[in-house]
Amino acid sequence: MLKPVVEAIEERLPQILPPEEPPPRPRIVLRPPGALDEGLFNDTCRRCGACVAICPAKAIFAFEGKHEGDRARGTPVIDADLAACVICDGLLCTTVCPSGALRRLTHPSEIRMGTAEVYAPLCVRSDGEDCTECVTKCPIGPTAIRFDHAGPPVVLPDGCTGCGVCQLYCPTSPKAIVVRPA
Repeated sequence: MLKPVVEAIEERLPQILPPEEPPPRPRIVLRPPGALDEGLFNDTCRRCGACVAICPAKAIFAFEGKHEGDRARGTPVIDADLAACVICDGLLCTTVCPSGALRRLTHPSEIRMGTAEVYAPLCVRSDGEDCTECVTKCPIGPTAIRFDHAGPPVVLPDGCTGCGVCQLYCPTSPKAIVVRPA
């Protein structure tokens, strides 16, 4: 007797309930282009600020650390919620590092800061809106991110540098696209 009622409710539930929200995400910071692996980076970086000073986007800043003695304290990071790597001509931050903590890069394809990940339920394109910010602002272009259909964008891991431009310009809160560090 209740089976038709239960079936009707189950059928309509996805339309009634909003999509499950992702858990709150911790602040994620990225290393600038050319960074050595984390442990070696922290040991090698002199914390001189040369990469911070030369960044044309003012995206690189010195990490404050969570507590005294934090090994990463004073090292350069990028918070893509505040400013992203614009993949400047010359990849300037990689040219001024005196310690080698940032390796010299000569082409954007060498950058591996991370990879963007899309959380489709938060993307406004999932609801039919015509947002194209992440794709049109990407400095790499369709080899990194593109639309294959009317829904959310598709990130191409082999082409994505993890620069964070897509995350910076994503209009949703929380962000529908986030860069996970390399």
